[in-house]
Amino acid sequence: MLFKGENFVVVKNNGIGYKIFAPAEVCLKAREGDALELYTYQHVREDALQLFGFTRPDDLRLFEQLISISGIGPKTAINIFSEAKADDIVAAIVNGDASILKRVSGIGGKTAERIILELKNKVFVSGDIGALKTKAEFGEEEDAVVALVSLGYSTAQAREALKRVNPALTDLSQRVREALKLIR
Repeated sequence: MLFKGENFVVVKNNGIGYKIFAPAEVCLKAREGDALELYTYQHVREDALQLFGFTRPDDLRLFEQLISISGIGPKTAINIFSEAKADDIVAAIVNGDASILKRVSGIGGKTAERIILELKNKVFVSGDIGALKTKAEFGEEEDAVVALVSLGYSTAQAREALKRVNPALTDLSQRVREALKLIR
């Protein structure tokens, strides 16, 4: 990888640099000079040719499902991935929880409900469907993310820190305190 921005990375392949829009989590983890393997989607418009990249093929598949919905373009879909991990997006769709989708700029209540309605029976669930977060678990995790974001951290930073918090900690305030220690 040559360099990165807030929502993109530039990778070099055979002497050519490619700007690839990616979820915030990918951009945060990417290090300049390291090899980076991405599964890409090429979006062609009359006035632009854009690449969107993901670290897992399942993420790419979900991205393609999202942009198949009328009113959801690639930039909006990538913003959904910057708001939550793919597994959490799938869990929200399967559970009919529109809250995560409504937090994305450009997605209102009607569009979020349309996404759920159109994708509920189409989303690919990798592994056991029982492993998906329930609506209650999803809500608790989102409360912790919102708390960290309100303290000035990005959504991606908050999610990354919460991943490393001991899962045995179930109290919201304890999870947030531990995440704060990991961010600093």
